[in-house]
Amino acid sequence: MVRVTVPSLAKLNLDLRVLYKRTDGYHELRTIFQTISLRDTITIDFEPARRCRIELNSSVDIPDNLIVRAAKLAADELKIRANLRISLKKKIPMGAGLGGGSSNAAAVLIALTALAGKQVCMPELIRLGEQLGSDVPFFFYGGTALGIGRGTELYPLPDQPLRFAVIISTGVHVSTADAYRVLDRKAQHEGNQNVTNALTSPAESHILREFQAVAFNLNRPDFRDLPFVNDFEKPVFAMHRNLAVAVQKLRQLGAQAALMTGSGSAIFGIFGTAGETEVARRQFPPGSAFPVRFVSRRQYDSLWRNALGSAATAMCIRD
Repeated sequence: MVRVTVPSLAKLNLDLRVLYKRTDGYHELRTIFQTISLRDTITIDFEPARRCRIELNSSVDIPDNLIVRAAKLAADELKIRANLRISLKKKIPMGAGLGGGSSNAAAVLIALTALAGKQVCMPELIRLGEQLGSDVPFFFYGGTALGIGRGTELYPLPDQPLRFAVIISTGVHVSTADAYRVLDRKAQHEGNQNVTNALTSPAESHILREFQAVAFNLNRPDFRDLPFVNDFEKPVFAMHRNLAVAVQKLRQLGAQAALMTGSGSAIFGIFGTAGETEVARRQFPPGSAFPVRFVSRRQYDSLWRNALGSAATAMCIRD
């Protein structure tokens, strides 16, 4: 039997634009992903056997847990035959747009691939991840990345300088499906390129230029004056006014940028020093604010290789 304990990091959407509803039912996105130090911890006991059995012990009850789905998918697709005992220690708030479930799923796919000694190329791993969720492929890479399409088409962006942030978990549950419904982006029709007069018509092309300005200036030492946007904020804040209040409070506390991540409901503020994040944390109720730092792609890769030890020799996912 082999036992490994692996990290499962959270992410932020530093910027998120929803362009239109595609003909396949998904929405066309432009987003900038960033891994942060807030993490869950997953321990896997891997014991070769004649068939695969999966047992999950979680610190919180999660219906339709993505960990189990990821383990079953890996076992089926990679022909893994083992007794898998998986333990989850949950620290990432659920249903908050921080990607906790997607990160858990990616962590299980990475770990089981390495533990089983399978050489899986990145396109194949991404194909598996896409079946579990649109954010899953990002967690095979980590760091800072541009996501387009439904968010699964990824391109690396330069690693950020050391940055600090405070995550505010409001306890509000925001349904991603409801957030898209309220956002009400128009569908793309074949032969009709002017699909949404709010974002993609020639008169509104400044929206994408604005997004490009953010992407090109991410290495600035200070994020003030960058036009960060999350398109979900307007409809979600209309339903949950306290989220807008949290954003305003972070700005008043000196955050260089403050906005919602994903479709909500977590709010984050970016600060220049760890000391500033600690001061900001104290202004929110105990247990609701989490100081974090940005985690680069190199640091992310190092975390994984250290966690897997000798099993990491089978990893080809980031090569």
